[in-house]
Amino acid sequence: MRPASHAQPLNVREPVSGARLVVEALEREGVRHIFGYPGGAIMPVYDALPGSSLTHILVRHEQAAALAADAYGRVTGEPGVCLATSGPGATNLVTGIANAFMDSVPMVAITGQVAAPLIGTDAFQEVDIFGITLPIVKHSYIVRRTEDIPSVFAEAFALARSGRPGPVLIDLPKDVAMTAAVPQEAEPVALEAPALDEVALAKANALIAQAESPILYFGGGIAIARAERALRGFVERSAIPSVATLKGLGGVPTDAPSFLGMLGMHGTRVANVAIDNCDLLICVGARFDDRATGKLDTFAPRAKVIHIDGDPAEIGKLRRAEVGIAGDVTAILDRLTAIPADAEAWKQQCAEQKRMWAMSYDAPGNGVYAPALLKQLSEAAGDRAIFTCDVGQHQMWVAQHCRFARPQAHLTSAGLGTMGYGIPAGIGALIADPEATVITVSGDGSIMMNIHELATLRRYRLPLKIVLLDNSQLGMVRQWQELFYEENFSEIDLTDNPDFADVARAFGIEAFTVDHRSDVPGAIRRLLETAGPILCHVRIDPRENVWPLVPPNHSNVQMMEKTR
Repeated sequence: MRPASHAQPLNVREPVSGARLVVEALEREGVRHIFGYPGGAIMPVYDALPGSSLTHILVRHEQAAALAADAYGRVTGEPGVCLATSGPGATNLVTGIANAFMDSVPMVAITGQVAAPLIGTDAFQEVDIFGITLPIVKHSYIVRRTEDIPSVFAEAFALARSGRPGPVLIDLPKDVAMTAAVPQEAEPVALEAPALDEVALAKANALIAQAESPILYFGGGIAIARAERALRGFVERSAIPSVATLKGLGGVPTDAPSFLGMLGMHGTRVANVAIDNCDLLICVGARFDDRATGKLDTFAPRAKVIHIDGDPAEIGKLRRAEVGIAGDVTAILDRLTAIPADAEAWKQQCAEQKRMWAMSYDAPGNGVYAPALLKQLSEAAGDRAIFTCDVGQHQMWVAQHCRFARPQAHLTSAGLGTMGYGIPAGIGALIADPEATVITVSGDGSIMMNIHELATLRRYRLPLKIVLLDNSQLGMVRQWQELFYEENFSEIDLTDNPDFADVARAFGIEAFTVDHRSDVPGAIRRLLETAGPILCHVRIDPRENVWPLVPPNHSNVQMMEKTR
């Protein structure tokens, strides 16, 4: 048996307000930081915060609270906690909650609610957040009785952490928060880890030993399970070439000799070709997402599949597996000890193709070439860097060209694709790991979604390094319109955006602009050496596309590649 909650028995025996019980429940769960924004229905909880051990981070929009909590959960492995009032406060959390759900991030979202007698009366700032969030949480609670608060919170945190992690919502009516009651003791919640399937392990080892052209395909489940040590041990033992999903980057260092890069829509040519030619696909902590597989029935067409995941529901969901093993990913990888007996020619072929098809960083003109800038920045920032990315062309450039030495060094909205994730995620990452060098890479479209969080950076003096790649348009939309919509460039123009360096300075953030390639080395030094928050506004060629690209409903080997 393993504990899934840190809850300890209560010592409180005198009546205590519900709000005080909320604070004590958070403290018992080991929570140190919460991200939130106060309002009427949640005010009793805010009234109970002073004097507690909790540090509250006041953001400027509830969506940012949820996104910061998301990043905090990714970095720490513990549930990120966000707090909002009823009505619009609660609905503003929804995108961040959905983001955590799609990317399997542990989170507990706490919302105020109108007093219980008013629920269902269309009271001021009443919204059925319980019902709204049902499709995007592991569980939703409405706390009906003050004395139930300790047990509800213990169960919520256990659910957020256990199995496939994810968000849990707790909706707290104002009268429940204000009423005093003698709490019921919270029973520690424990979940039994399933036994390993010995027959499946034996079959998996046999398939590995027989394989002539195996590939290891791993995803975000490695970070979720904290299984990077076991993954790297397996790679070192077997020397099997490996590829990663967007969320898997860093599971093994991206400059490891046998690592072939990210696969999928914007993956490397060598990764996609290797998958197409392999005879055994060892899938660990990945879910055969369409952005990774391309047209699913063409993915790894000649391969037998071993599928390993912490979530049994993923095994065989999209691709039939010859061997499926659900459970503790670390324990499973440690038991995969077979070594392919006849795969040396395959390994040499993959290594040669990796060298032959390496990314090029040559570009015409004197302007800044974003891939080259990001590669140089990553090399200068070192292994302690964490990149938080918004969504768009810049997201893919970071994934393709930056070096990641560990899991969760690349925080991005992979499943939901949330523009505006970058700065709030940078806030959450810095609160979780103050010693890390945290770099947010954004675009001129994405940054406007949550640009107000520059005020949060200033308030807490968080040394976030922001690289804003500005092509004066919605770049990824423009690229798709160019390639797939006959160059019908509809509603992508952002040339009337403000001067972003001026905007940052208005928030009290140091900022500067880079236009020329020759200025890049100095810009990187300034960015990394500045003690506080700083924004580097980089103007790039609006015609630059992300390459390679697999068109929709095509095989991953049907890649479109750079032509100019």
